[in-house]
Amino acid sequence: MEGLKANEYLKGIVQNLPEKPGIYQYLDTEGTIIYVGKAKNLKRRVSSYFNREHEPGKTRLLVSKIADIRYIVVNTEEDALLLENNLIKKYKPRYNVLLKDDKTYPSICVSNEPFPRVFKTRNIVRNGSIYYGPYSHIPSMYAVLDLIKHLYPLRTCHLKLTQENIRAGKFNVCLEYHIKNCAGPCTGKQTEEEYNKNIGQIKEILKGNIKDIAREMYKQMMELAGEMRFEEAQELKQRYQLIENYRSSSEVVNNILHNIDVFSIEEDQDGKAAYINYLHITNGAINQAFTFEYKKKLNETKEELLALGIVEMRERYKSRSKEIIVPFYPDTELKDVTFTIPSRGDKKKLLDLSVLNVKQYKADRLKQSDKLNPDQRSMRLLKEIQEHLHLDRPPMRIECFDNSNIQGSDPVAACVVFVKGKPSKKDYRHYNIKTVEGPDDYASMKEVVRRRYRRALEEGADLPDLIVTDGGKGQMGAVKEVTDELGLNIPIAGLAKDNRHRTSELLFGFPPQTVGMKQTSPLFHLLTHIQDEVHRFAISFHRDKRSKRQVASALDSIKGIGEKSKTALLREFKSVKRIREAPEEKLAAVIGEAKAKVLKEHFARESADETSLPHTTGAETNER
Repeated sequence: MEGLKANEYLKGIVQNLPEKPGIYQYLDTEGTIIYVGKAKNLKRRVSSYFNREHEPGKTRLLVSKIADIRYIVVNTEEDALLLENNLIKKYKPRYNVLLKDDKTYPSICVSNEPFPRVFKTRNIVRNGSIYYGPYSHIPSMYAVLDLIKHLYPLRTCHLKLTQENIRAGKFNVCLEYHIKNCAGPCTGKQTEEEYNKNIGQIKEILKGNIKDIAREMYKQMMELAGEMRFEEAQELKQRYQLIENYRSSSEVVNNILHNIDVFSIEEDQDGKAAYINYLHITNGAINQAFTFEYKKKLNETKEELLALGIVEMRERYKSRSKEIIVPFYPDTELKDVTFTIPSRGDKKKLLDLSVLNVKQYKADRLKQSDKLNPDQRSMRLLKEIQEHLHLDRPPMRIECFDNSNIQGSDPVAACVVFVKGKPSKKDYRHYNIKTVEGPDDYASMKEVVRRRYRRALEEGADLPDLIVTDGGKGQMGAVKEVTDELGLNIPIAGLAKDNRHRTSELLFGFPPQTVGMKQTSPLFHLLTHIQDEVHRFAISFHRDKRSKRQVASALDSIKGIGEKSKTALLREFKSVKRIREAPEEKLAAVIGEAKAKVLKEHFARESADETSLPHTTGAETNER
């Protein structure tokens, strides 16, 4: 009954909501605000939560916890967006996206005092001082501070420079004056009017209006030169060059693009977070740059998140830009503001630069996350394989096969196993090919796969979620024949190589189709790692087998040297070459004097036979 009463209560509120812009607040049974939203039409928006069945997830959970609804009517959608943003920051509701910003970035302060100081700070004090920033890119902040230091002599001391104190002669100039970093206002060597004129120009630089300062400086320089005041003109020229060098290095587009905001957005791999980049452009240069993260709560759309990000950044940086460059239209309208989606030109260049920044931020976050949780990276790659190949589940266990033979000799095969994206070397297996005569890769593959999975079925061992063959369509077909024969439904992929023997494409399905994949992606690197590993494992086994056969045949031909003697010799000397070169007494210590004598006589006869062979030159052969 209580539940029915609560539903009737909420329906009553919804039915009486106005059809006007505003914000709505959902409260739980304890009166805590659990969600704040904005709406062009309050009644229509809030009704959508209660008039339909939601998919299982956080939205359904949110609706189940709503015990009361409050709302505030405003004049415009923009007012609703601003109010929503402020209320979210104030109450931090459980089901709202929250800006993940755990850093305090520094700002540049122009202090509110006689002869103002200019310095970096992380503390904002509301005492009339003016703050520029915050600067998320610290080198940019130091670059502009360095420019100001070289252009204008400013005090760095904390003295109380009132006119009364200066006239009373309370202060003496310090080292900064003697090295020409300060003009000595503490002793009256620089007037407050002259000092404040410099501060005015510094404020324009910090706003990004460097072009105006450079133009004014050039004008003064030419006037001084016209009045034959060449020393002063030269000094001004040096300052003009400093500011021009800074301006040319900081401009990214034509300087006619002024007072423009740029935004771009990227979602993470799991769709659980979004990253937004903000650039503010003044006279063609980036005056502010910041990238931040939103953690999703209710599967918010990119349009909704971009709208939240735009309001947050414009409020934080006090931007009043009349134009905002975006990759798509956000879920909002702002009064007297134009949204631009550029397709070419300098504005497109700015959007591309913003996208580049947000993608780099996303990649950096991913790297940090992978370092803290390596298993997370492996699972992400396995989910990518699942998505690319449309599998029912991530391939937690992948097995890869490869054959190895040289001109049909000593045919062998290998199987490597990757569990959760990492090599499981205890599960690696070698196979001698038993039933196939000659170099027949397809038949060899069938034999090995049949032996492996028949045994796995008999023993109840783990079966793979994905089989990968080191080869193309033919190898895939051979594996499928066997899995069909054994009644196994295991997905099969193939890694094909190009004519330079480099992995070039991933094949999947029957008939096999190429699966599109960037060759620079982590997923491609994982698959090539699997392929390289099985190739290495197969080749090393083949070499060992061939080497043992060659060693064994060299000693088998010696009469009087049995299996035990041969094993003892190889264990001691490791190779036939070392046995051949060993002194007789050392051989005798291992197999006895009689056998050591037989061995040395055999090697002596071999050497004599080799030296007695006729040697022919190329000229003699040609004559024949």
